[in-house]
Amino acid sequence: MPSTTIRLVRPDDTDALLEHLVRDRGAFERWEPARPDDYYTPLGQRQRVESYLEAFEAGRMWPGVVLSGTEVAGFITVSDIRRGPFQAGSVGYWIGTSHQGKGHAQRALGRLLDLMAGELDLHRAEASTALDNGASHRVLESQGFRRIGTSTSSFHGPEGWRDSVLWERVL
Repeated sequence: MPSTTIRLVRPDDTDALLEHLVRDRGAFERWEPARPDDYYTPLGQRQRVESYLEAFEAGRMWPGVVLSGTEVAGFITVSDIRRGPFQAGSVGYWIGTSHQGKGHAQRALGRLLDLMAGELDLHRAEASTALDNGASHRVLESQGFRRIGTSTSSFHGPEGWRDSVLWERVL
């Protein structure tokens, strides 16, 4: 079984990320907000990674890649980092279809939770998933998240407004 690690995203990861996103666009669009076409271009991904790294430098986000061995297998983030009395952040992740079914999402999320509790000094992890994304529900449950409710019409995807399941885990 290939090892799973995470690390901060780098500008030179954009080609590998783009390859997954273009190949898996149809597989992911059901679970993701609608994206403009330029999201699926080299320039769009470079700009996205640059903006994420700026947010990292400002302390608002931790954007990373999921590695299978040395190969980029997916993307994982802590976004919306809230300090002060909250000490919380929202997790998000995806694994390219060529790497799915091998436990990478579970292991990567476990490593991200360790990073959140340690290096980022956060107290609470939050997540949201599409209402019918059972695979992601199982990943979150495997890492100790519990379902706390439903958000109605929380994001707009190709099928229109979608509901989300809200999750939490105290670190």
